[in-house]
Amino acid sequence: MMKMEKKLYTATVNVQGGREGRAVSTDNNLFVDLRYPKELGGNGAGTNPEQLFAAGFAACFEGAMGTVLRKRNIKAEGITIDSQVTLGKDAEDGYVLAITMDITIKGVETSVAEEVVAEAHKVCPYAKATRGNIEVISNVVG
Repeated sequence: MMKMEKKLYTATVNVQGGREGRAVSTDNNLFVDLRYPKELGGNGAGTNPEQLFAAGFAACFEGAMGTVLRKRNIKAEGITIDSQVTLGKDAEDGYVLAITMDITIKGVETSVAEEVVAEAHKVCPYAKATRGNIEVISNVVG
């Protein structure tokens, strides 16, 4: 386990009601109704933890890619990540997650984009936290 040496920021969110409740950040910038998706028997009239994780991971990973691009003095025209988080079951019938990110770095050759993505996996705290725990697939698609 990596030990945190210096705290930079702490996000605090109050969740009540779980998948059929509400999540509100202490600064009120996040205020979402949580609902089971239709695929899991819900009405789909809110967001769910998998969507929040997909957004958080992709946003953090894009930031890590930006850090790598700046360090390597590479100019990109933009980054897009389509992030998919899948909830499934393992061999023991326990719940597991997997994430797939389809990544486009505009204005950068594919081979360079692949290097940037590989390096971002070493920088991104979400990638570090999930390494060896869930399947993470990064596809450079453009």
